[in-house]
Amino acid sequence: MSVSMVSVLSVHYHRCTLLLLLPLTMAHKTVNVVQFEPNKGAIGKAYKKDAKLAMEYLAICDECYITEQEKLLDENGEFTIETEGKTFKLTKDMVSVKRFQKTLHVEEIVPNVIEPSFGIGRIMYSIFEHTFHVREGDEQRTFFSFPATVAPYKCSVLPLSQNQEFMPFVRELSEALTKNGVSHKVDDSSGSIGRRYARTDEIGVAFGITIDFDTVNKTPHTATLRDRDSMRQIRAEVSELPGIIRDLANGITTWTEVESKYPIFEGQETGKKETIEE
Repeated sequence: MSVSMVSVLSVHYHRCTLLLLLPLTMAHKTVNVVQFEPNKGAIGKAYKKDAKLAMEYLAICDECYITEQEKLLDENGEFTIETEGKTFKLTKDMVSVKRFQKTLHVEEIVPNVIEPSFGIGRIMYSIFEHTFHVREGDEQRTFFSFPATVAPYKCSVLPLSQNQEFMPFVRELSEALTKNGVSHKVDDSSGSIGRRYARTDEIGVAFGITIDFDTVNKTPHTATLRDRDSMRQIRAEVSELPGIIRDLANGITTWTEVESKYPIFEGQETGKKETIEE
């Protein structure tokens, strides 16, 4: 049966043999009916105790499906149905197609808009449940450990403070991340860097780039890259970071591999005072 020609519920009740229909009261209406007419004796003789399954299936088939099988019956003398994990080959002496008219007082329709058990809502709830964590030793700090491949934001860009010297690097990184197809969030609010880390962790941002005074004062310009789950940081050149995050987000590399290639960040070596003196 062509799925494009029937609703999701039609496919479902062909599998479970339950009529999932919505009755609507209507004025008298004469309609053409097409249905299978099974030869119970012939089907019973051929399939014994399983004959009931075949006849239940034939009773719920829609006109489109019946017409398709009627064509096979005329051309090949038989057609095959599958139900409850069993296959039935039906021949002309076992089934025919009956056409007639009847008057309807209630119309039964198959709804096309439903909320199936495999809806996106259940998937999202499962993801939230399995990725929600509390920081050890600090019950107030929670985070979602979304894998980078599915995290809505792959990366945050965080200037250490609102110092205007950081802004050119923020713009450079944001533009480069966009060009690399990396969804990201810039947080240049006035909160402490620790509080902003916590905020991005709460919404499951996988990685965070921090622009500090070493970024401004030293060449080549570098910035830190923080892993959300371990809270460990490495330091790399600003020009390299967008590509690193792109590869992490696409599953091409892992955080362990990144840590093996770049120096672990322990703390910035220069500060605002040195910037002013220069």
